[in-house]
Amino acid sequence: MENQTKIGITLALGLHAVAFAGTQASPAAAPASDPGNWCEWLQNKPGLLYKSSENPFLQSFQIEGRFQYQLGAVDGSDVNGNDFSENHAEYRRFRLGVKTDFLKYFGAKFVVNLVNDERNISGGGDLDWGYDSIDEALLSFDIKKAFGAGPLDSLKLNYGRHKFVVGQETRTSSTKLLSIERSAIANKAYGSYRPTGLSLDGAIDKWTFTGALYSSTTDGTDNEAFSGWQDDVVYYASAGYQVSGELKLGVDWVYNNADAISEDSIIGYRWATSINAEYDAGSWGIIGDFIYGDNGGADMTGTANRRGDFWGVMIMPYYWILEDKLQLVGQYQYGGADEAAGIRINSRYGRAAGTGGAPDANVNGGRGDQHHSFYTGLNYYLCGHNAKIQAGIEYQTMDTPIGDFDTLTYLIGFRTFF
Repeated sequence: MENQTKIGITLALGLHAVAFAGTQASPAAAPASDPGNWCEWLQNKPGLLYKSSENPFLQSFQIEGRFQYQLGAVDGSDVNGNDFSENHAEYRRFRLGVKTDFLKYFGAKFVVNLVNDERNISGGGDLDWGYDSIDEALLSFDIKKAFGAGPLDSLKLNYGRHKFVVGQETRTSSTKLLSIERSAIANKAYGSYRPTGLSLDGAIDKWTFTGALYSSTTDGTDNEAFSGWQDDVVYYASAGYQVSGELKLGVDWVYNNADAISEDSIIGYRWATSINAEYDAGSWGIIGDFIYGDNGGADMTGTANRRGDFWGVMIMPYYWILEDKLQLVGQYQYGGADEAAGIRINSRYGRAAGTGGAPDANVNGGRGDQHHSFYTGLNYYLCGHNAKIQAGIEYQTMDTPIGDFDTLTYLIGFRTFF
């Protein structure tokens, strides 16, 4: 209890400091040297090293990067009714990449992960710096620019290692998330998958759309970049509609035609769909997502209580306390499943029991059939999304086959990108 009080006081002071800093920010208080120039520099694509529409071979070359660090403290009660407390510190992401446009109609993107911090993953692990894995690797061809595409405003073909998207939260880059972590139901459908595949992106008037075929295999651990096609495929489709300047609607659908029990499979369920929306009124807004899917039957997994349908809803309202500086964010999420272990909470940090100082805590690996979570946080924007501090508190509860558990998690993180 004493530790919980300390953590609560520390977070409260941190949030107060963030809010106080926001109230002091004003152009009149800036010194003559105008330190705000660093923000203008950061937001003005400092990694863009070359750009020329006149060069027939190379039109642009850009370096991009992101760095994210966060702290978490968890107080919980496990499935046996035992209280536990843990503390976590994590280098959440460190990525560097390049983007280029060349030969008038072609583009390429290549991004690598440069840190692997597994100290907070269930079972524990090490912190390793240096090359870890390829995040994205795409080659694109602009069909619209090369051949025209009738009434379409844009049409682009892509091949390579994609970021997989199901739902509004996963469509949003980690650099621009309003909550520190995505909801558990979003991560259930998303899975941080990076499948190899062929995708077609287009737009017409207020519509955007994507269709894709992804490989369902990874070729084992030796091939981390591009999968082969010796197994079956994953079918993907997505569409978005800009109803007005404030309201945007979207739908995503994915069907895994492979046997997901295979060690080479990349997506661990049969199918999923998302219906999502965002309403942004300027000073406030709300994001909503409904996700439904099927884990599959015996052909997908040998563990009976992880089969069957799963579903969830996420609602995230936000409000600008100080315009473009201090933002209040809330989130409610519900997840459910047919079977007793059909859904799972996030690894950060309720599922990480045993890695942060509570080795005897039992949360059944975070798996259950009923999950509720409530999150509230403050975002302080030092330089828009390019540099911000996020702090939040999340309460969640989960029903598992062997009992219920709940956690209260305190989070604070720093995010920056260029």
